[in-house]
Amino acid sequence: MAERDGPRRPAPGAAGGIAGVWPPRGAAQGAAQGALLAPSGAAWSAFLERLRALVRAEAGAGRLLPWVPVAFGTGIALYFAASSEPVLWVSVATAVGFCVTAFLLRRGRFFVAAVMVAAMTAGFATATVRTARLGHTVLTRPIYSASLSGFVETRDIREKTDRFVLRVTAMDGPRLSTRLERVRLSVKKGTAPDVGSFVELKARLLPPLTPLRPGAYDFSRDLFFQGIGASGFVMGAIRVSEPPEAGGFRLRYAAFMQGLRDGIDARIRSRLDGDRRAIATALLTGRRDAITEPVNDAMFISGLGHVLSISG
Repeated sequence: MAERDGPRRPAPGAAGGIAGVWPPRGAAQGAAQGALLAPSGAAWSAFLERLRALVRAEAGAGRLLPWVPVAFGTGIALYFAASSEPVLWVSVATAVGFCVTAFLLRRGRFFVAAVMVAAMTAGFATATVRTARLGHTVLTRPIYSASLSGFVETRDIREKTDRFVLRVTAMDGPRLSTRLERVRLSVKKGTAPDVGSFVELKARLLPPLTPLRPGAYDFSRDLFFQGIGASGFVMGAIRVSEPPEAGGFRLRYAAFMQGLRDGIDARIRSRLDGDRRAIATALLTGRRDAITEPVNDAMFISGLGHVLSISG
């Protein structure tokens, strides 16, 4: 019976064969455009409906409040993404305007959206004001020999070298027209002066390090917000002398805290030894110079390196 009927031919459009021909160019383009345009509208509508459902779910009692700091942080991120420095008064006026608008709409249907926009503009304005308040001179070209005098504000004991931040009171050098407020200097290990002392020294200064490639870590940005205008290293001996003026309460507080850290470190080193001592003093005082390389590598490989990064 099957032999009399012969081989059955597949119905038009059915995938009955293993080979075929491409459809005409116009038909293929039309089918592709239809596949892209028709579902895209439906997908977009479904996405908007899903978004509305999520917003309604988050709009429950107290659920939208945690999104306010998220919007505030988004405004700060937009500030750092700006290609040029925003105008201070425009940023502040915009933030105040949106905050007033959000207050006036507190009983309206757009209150939530107004609060989020107000928080975003407030974050943007806060970053702008912070930058303007911390504005200081930044070194733009190397200075190979400069005479500096000032107060030691911080001291950082590292594995191979020590670093300290000097609040400059006097600065002199050949063809020197730049007046810096703070510099960060490196010295040989164990020779960093005490916090709060007034020192005189000679140093080679370099501009803050810019990102090595696009999108890389920006050291110059961090130094700017720390009030540091240059980095470098000390040449020769450091001379401690009597200060011409008082350092102020902030400097006395920094000296007290550094003395407290040094006392805790000395106590730990007298009671513990080996890597236990190194990790304990790192967690409590921030000194990581005694941690051995195998332990340091093990901490980072195990995912605990951030504990050392925020130590002290």
